[in-house]
Amino acid sequence: MTNISRRTFGTLATASLASLAAPPLLHAKGSARLVIIGGGFGGASSARFARIAFPHIDVTVIEPQRSFVTCPYGNLLLAGSKTLSDITHDYGALKRRGVNFIHDWAEAIEPDKKQVRLRSGKTVSYDKLIVSPGIGIKWGALPGYDQDAAKILPHAWVPERGEQVLLLRKQLEALPDGGVVGFAIPSNPFRCPPGPYERISLVASYLKKHKPRAKILALDAKDAFSKQGLFQDAWNELYPGLIEWVPGSKDGKVVAVDAKNKILQTEFGTRHKIDVGNVIPPQSAAKIAVEAGLTNETGFVPVNPYTFEAIKAKDIHVIGDANIAGPMPKSGFIANSTSKQAVASAIALLEGREPPKDPVYFNTCYSHVGDDYGISVVGVFRPSDKGFVETPNSGGVSPRGPLADTKAQRRLEARYADSWYASITKDAFG
Repeated sequence: MTNISRRTFGTLATASLASLAAPPLLHAKGSARLVIIGGGFGGASSARFARIAFPHIDVTVIEPQRSFVTCPYGNLLLAGSKTLSDITHDYGALKRRGVNFIHDWAEAIEPDKKQVRLRSGKTVSYDKLIVSPGIGIKWGALPGYDQDAAKILPHAWVPERGEQVLLLRKQLEALPDGGVVGFAIPSNPFRCPPGPYERISLVASYLKKHKPRAKILALDAKDAFSKQGLFQDAWNELYPGLIEWVPGSKDGKVVAVDAKNKILQTEFGTRHKIDVGNVIPPQSAAKIAVEAGLTNETGFVPVNPYTFEAIKAKDIHVIGDANIAGPMPKSGFIANSTSKQAVASAIALLEGREPPKDPVYFNTCYSHVGDDYGISVVGVFRPSDKGFVETPNSGGVSPRGPLADTKAQRRLEARYADSWYASITKDAFG
């Protein structure tokens, strides 16, 4: 891939989103009901866009929490530069826009009746359903790692109200100087491909300042990862000798966990004793998507790449981490970007029109690796008859080079990251 400027990327993204709302609206008879399951990046972005572009549609979000804690920037909480309140967003602005919220758990989808059954026993009827429930953890898929084990070796990968991230932060604070922080990183696919490596970097930043004799052992089921060269350049320059990354081919795949004794066991039988552990377990689409029969053998939901309608169910459009969209990553930016196309397509189909043609899906992923040190990757994707494809020569990664030559670039990338976070959270929750 080649590099493109942030200015060019922003112009392309703005133009793409504007095109979705460009066709004249044909008002349905009565008030059609768009129901959205999930209030994260995908669900909130869908609701906001629907209210702006299709004000004649009734929009309801089913979300048990009254605020949303983001995965992006959660690693900065571990580093000590952010607090939980900094990454928590409420739904007040969306409610003022006219979005209806039902703060309850969506227990089941009943496609034949076109309704969602809630934990309270009530049902919500829909004409079109957007499902954006995020991921589910496959408890027990990694032997020894269940919900009780997560209380000792937190995953901190499904934020909910932030309990897991706060637990990991508390454990880092209690880590003895000279202790070992272990990471268990799964095979693809999982939420946020660069996330574990940003987390390793920011935990290293904390340890360097407060526990300089501590070490990180990163056990990885893979032999390669997103932005690998950039991360490893940063580790060598910022944290020399602090991080040991073990790829799968060198016995890095964790196959069992002994949470009580804080041991990570790898494929060839090696048992690694750690003091603090972050186990990122195997994942699937969230439970409601699985139980609704929307998933396939991958555990995720296959969708029409032009409309995001589930292959297995009419009138249900699945976005965000729950669907199968490779080579697009499971990221907050993709959830936000594709939500517009999903909503525009759903309403067009509901009103007897053609969905928007030739959509373009954008992703940019920033990672903080230290103070004033950011890196990024950009991708541009399109749908095709064979699924989602990356547009050739459309994206790229930050330039590599020694910190002495790239310090200004790294500082700018960190600022771009902050601007990106402010922008995407406003676009979703503002």
